[in-house]
Amino acid sequence: MTAMGAAALLILVLTYAGVAIGRIPGLRLDRAGIALLGGAVMIAIGALDMEDAYRAISFDTITLLLGMMIVVAHLKVSGAFRALGGFAIEHAHAPFMLLVMVTLLTGLLSAFLVNDAICLVMAPIVVHVTRVINRNPVPYLIATATASNCGSVATITGNPQNMVIGALSGISYPAFSAALAPVAAFGLIAVIVIIRIVYRAEFSRKAELSPEVYRGRMLPGQVVKAVVVCVGLAIAFFAGVPVAKAALIGGAILLLTRAIKPERIYREIDGPLLFMFAGLFIVVAGAEKTLLTPDIVASAKDLGLNDVWRLSGFTAVLSNIMSNVPAVLALKPFVPGLENPERAWLVVAMSSTLAGNFTLLGSVANLIVAEHARISGKPLGFIAFFKVGLPLTLVTLLVGTAWLAA
Repeated sequence: MTAMGAAALLILVLTYAGVAIGRIPGLRLDRAGIALLGGAVMIAIGALDMEDAYRAISFDTITLLLGMMIVVAHLKVSGAFRALGGFAIEHAHAPFMLLVMVTLLTGLLSAFLVNDAICLVMAPIVVHVTRVINRNPVPYLIATATASNCGSVATITGNPQNMVIGALSGISYPAFSAALAPVAAFGLIAVIVIIRIVYRAEFSRKAELSPEVYRGRMLPGQVVKAVVVCVGLAIAFFAGVPVAKAALIGGAILLLTRAIKPERIYREIDGPLLFMFAGLFIVVAGAEKTLLTPDIVASAKDLGLNDVWRLSGFTAVLSNIMSNVPAVLALKPFVPGLENPERAWLVVAMSSTLAGNFTLLGSVANLIVAEHARISGKPLGFIAFFKVGLPLTLVTLLVGTAWLAA
């Protein structure tokens, strides 16, 4: 290995370790800062020049994520999410029906919109409702987190790792959904069944619920506008319009308003996530250029990654070690060389997402829900989540892998 290759490998390992841990001890540096620093050092040592670094960044992914963030922000600020959540939950008149409503609503919204953002909206609603009706919030909060992960499997726009895979693989939106929507649907059913079994005491107590949801201020005109744009986006996605192009245009249209100050929308955009993506793209490209010889890339076949079951398991383990987006980028150089790259990318999308249900630390969506639980004074513990997460992850991965292997 050359000195350049050794340096690039060290940068890759340190960057991924920092992103996995979330910080560097003694420094005020978050995941975005760590990824950007890693990318900058790759350029500084000459692993990439600036032109290579620009080409390494998947601007389709960044643009898609930005456009969807604007759409989700508008739905949130206009009050559309609160109105929809309130309507659905207020029609749940028994504990089990409340579980079903929370699971299906969260899963369906996460199938089209970014799942982390859906958890930001749904978790406070669930906390409020369970407090009003004096129920244990834990099973419903676990349903929110796990359903957001399962539901987001269904489409390219469901979560950030799917967006990366959509850009890298070239798989069309309809083809992606046709392959993975059945897995997402099974996942939502599994969430309901497993939580019902694990928390049977909560649902064995018969009760007539009359939940009331605080809906806050709603801007009807903006809600209608956002819904029309979302319907237009769905049509565009399934009609084959490039998803990044459609999302950017849809987001820009929603910024044309006299009712909502743009600053309110901008505050909802997760800028650090965009920075983290840019940095990781550069780090991976630098390592790929300096380290990955044809023989090393071909070694993916020696690992047996052409086998759907082995690739699924490998992706799930990798995603729990370093998080799902970094895991997908780490596999980027190897998947195109496999016998069936399209199916391999679908396996990676499915497994990296469903693996997020394994532990409370498995996905950002889980952490968002846990933070709202902590603020409410009803902490969501690691073991409480794991009792659902373990069987849910195993059964959904088994069924999802079997579906894609068929």
